[in-house]
Amino acid sequence: MHRAQRHTGFTLVELVTTIILIAILAVVVIPRLLTSSSYSAFTLRDEFISELRKVQMMAMNNQDRCYRLSVTDKNYQVSRFKGACSGSPVRTDAPQAFQGGASLALLRSGASTFNIEFNAQGVPIVDGARCNGNCISVIADETLFLAIESEGYIHDGQ
Repeated sequence: MHRAQRHTGFTLVELVTTIILIAILAVVVIPRLLTSSSYSAFTLRDEFISELRKVQMMAMNNQDRCYRLSVTDKNYQVSRFKGACSGSPVRTDAPQAFQGGASLALLRSGASTFNIEFNAQGVPIVDGARCNGNCISVIADETLFLAIESEGYIHDGQ
């Protein structure tokens, strides 16, 4: 009465497949989960450029109003004023919080709290002065720049 012994274990194909899957997870997924990626800076820069362009268009289309975009170290918010940008705003949008540990700062002073107002021609005035070139830094794992030209063109900086 001799029984055949049955060997159990994993085949070579199963082992190689498991090692490949673990390698893919280690290279692609795990670094994204453990750190705030540089995508935060790119995302905030593109989002803020879009918001600036939107407010710029509103200022050009509604010349009897003043538009201010207020930036703090945690969020930004759009306010509308009747006439000049003084007194109480007629309407204020909900604050838009920065995500992924990203923030904005003025390049010339490093201030993380500032205002951007738009005149009737759509030219942004950043804390009382016009910008010409790189004006705002977007800070996350990487530092990117946002440029505002003297005639009002808003784009990503170098």
